[in-house]
Amino acid sequence: MHPFAYTRVSDTREALKAGRAGGRYVAGGTTLVDLMRETVERPGTLVDISGLPLRDILVTQEGGLRIGALVRMSEAAAHPAVRAAYPVVSRALELSASAQLRNMATIGGNIMQRTRCTYFRDVTADCNKREPGSGCAALHGVNRSHAILGTSDHCVATHPSDVAVAFAALEARVRLLGPDGERVVPFADFLLRPGSTPQREQAVTKGELITTIEIPALPRPLESGYLKVRDRQSYEFALTSAAVALHVRGGVIREAKVAAGGVGTVPWKLPAVERHLIGERPSDALWEAAAEKATEGARPLRHNRFKVALLKRTVERQLRIVGGTK
Repeated sequence: MHPFAYTRVSDTREALKAGRAGGRYVAGGTTLVDLMRETVERPGTLVDISGLPLRDILVTQEGGLRIGALVRMSEAAAHPAVRAAYPVVSRALELSASAQLRNMATIGGNIMQRTRCTYFRDVTADCNKREPGSGCAALHGVNRSHAILGTSDHCVATHPSDVAVAFAALEARVRLLGPDGERVVPFADFLLRPGSTPQREQAVTKGELITTIEIPALPRPLESGYLKVRDRQSYEFALTSAAVALHVRGGVIREAKVAAGGVGTVPWKLPAVERHLIGERPSDALWEAAAEKATEGARPLRHNRFKVALLKRTVERQLRIVGGTK
């Protein structure tokens, strides 16, 4: 690990000043410190923001949720308002990492985490995300766990977060505070596809601080859930996953929110699946037909072709579970 300075701030004004000067924000430290140990990240200054008052979970007047960036993953998963209104969020958090990590890691840090691609974490390997212009070793390497959606010739790494898939499905928003004031970014625009600049992963400017993740109110009743498929039952990242929320009234699907994880360079919203569902009556045939839309635009690699069929099965299975026809 390379030498670095450390400072702890007590209010957002101090945090923004330190961030503007080049400091890197750290709270739970479960991702950044790990990358520092592996010399993938070499920040000159760490700015400890764990003392900031960003730990509230609030139900909005309209029925949505506001989750503070420093809320621990375990706290958000267990919160009665989260569990009651959006089980998909609770379930995604409960299926993430280990209990110890969930007790330390924050919601803001979780969506800011970087890829678990082994080539990114191996400083001897070519990686455009770590060293722009060096190439992508995963393209022709061992790419079983890599993305089939949203890839480019510069990067095929998946985004590892589970709860980010739920946020993408629910069309959440990220509230940011920076030197120029506040702004709100739709979650769909917050995490960036690699394109030709894979080193730029979030729509965050220098010194900006995540303050809140906002989930909009959705029509009720709303059934939702999260399904994660992985090589082993626990402490493993997704090969594929599906976050689904359905509003059914009068026996007809009026609203559908669907996203997939483990298969995209970012949590992958599935609008074609949603369109196929809306206005239809739940049925086994509908789930199967809708799931066929999940892999539109997929570009599988040598070792991850199996993800095409696996994604379809995962989406179909979760639609059946949430739709009540499993």
